[in-house]
Amino acid sequence: MRRYEWEALLKSFLIFFFLLEVLLGLNFWYEFHEKKLEIQDKIRLEMKLCAYEIECNGMLTDFVERSKETEVNILHQGNDTFYGYFKVPTVDKYVMKITYPRERYRQYMDGLRADMLRKILFYSLFSVLVSLLFAWYALTPLRKALHLNEEFVKDILHDLNTPISSLKINLKLFKKEVGENIKIRRMESNIETILSLQENLQIFLKGIPSQVEEFELATVIVERIDYFKVIFPDIHYEAEVFSLTIRSNREAFIRILDNIISNASKYNIKQGKVRIYIKQNVLYIEDTGKGIREPSKIFERYYKEQERGIGIGLHVVKKLCDELNIVIHVESEEGKGTIIQLDLGSLCV
Repeated sequence: MRRYEWEALLKSFLIFFFLLEVLLGLNFWYEFHEKKLEIQDKIRLEMKLCAYEIECNGMLTDFVERSKETEVNILHQGNDTFYGYFKVPTVDKYVMKITYPRERYRQYMDGLRADMLRKILFYSLFSVLVSLLFAWYALTPLRKALHLNEEFVKDILHDLNTPISSLKINLKLFKKEVGENIKIRRMESNIETILSLQENLQIFLKGIPSQVEEFELATVIVERIDYFKVIFPDIHYEAEVFSLTIRSNREAFIRILDNIISNASKYNIKQGKVRIYIKQNVLYIEDTGKGIREPSKIFERYYKEQERGIGIGLHVVKKLCDELNIVIHVESEEGKGTIIQLDLGSLCV
């Protein structure tokens, strides 16, 4: 199962398990107090028999003068000690005070607690099983729907390959006929944008390949800036990078750069700037755009603050950064722009 499926399963399990445990807790609390009252009734009966038969079996007895406040045949309790006053036949002035042994009462209560604990453990294990079955049953329709959705997206991605390939081939032939010009370059960039979106969806569904290679960071950054200059001619791009060789998955790293630079360009102001520079093996991508209202949420799946997009670009960025062992940090303020930092220390050769 995918991470979000495990998350849904765990949440469903915990909610149902918590509700069952609350119900079990209330039931056992009621049962415990009922059993406790039964023990107290048993103690009162034993003391009453002691008063009538004078066979007290370990209970302490004493004769005290009876007063108006003395209540007879009633069980009194104090600090785990039970005592009661009982009438003495043919004697009205005195009553028999019977004190029940504290240790014997504690033995009753310890036995009751042990019995209740065994029941609680047994029923809790049963509720774990029931909660798991319920969570799995509740998750099954969702998994089926997600699976159908993923298969649908995969089919679309597969079907897109043919028209995109045809576009690329025909554009190359057209380029040979009319020569190089800005309109053709923009068409090429638009095709590359479609391929970039397709790659995002493939990474979102399948994950990333594991190939690792060494490449020059400055070369990659210059290539990507040249690519975005064609798509966003109104944006001014600045690159201040020195020679730095890193070892990683080149295609995945380009996907990270493309998604970040694309957002920095799309949500920038008119005639805005995107500046890329390096300090102490940390790559900074800074823009003069609209800024982000809630930076802590931008890596969440489907989260977006604008009408454009579907909200998976930066989610893919975070996923790739985690895979490539890149620490990413975001600083942003509405109306002032955004700075994204990529710590490349672990990738440097």
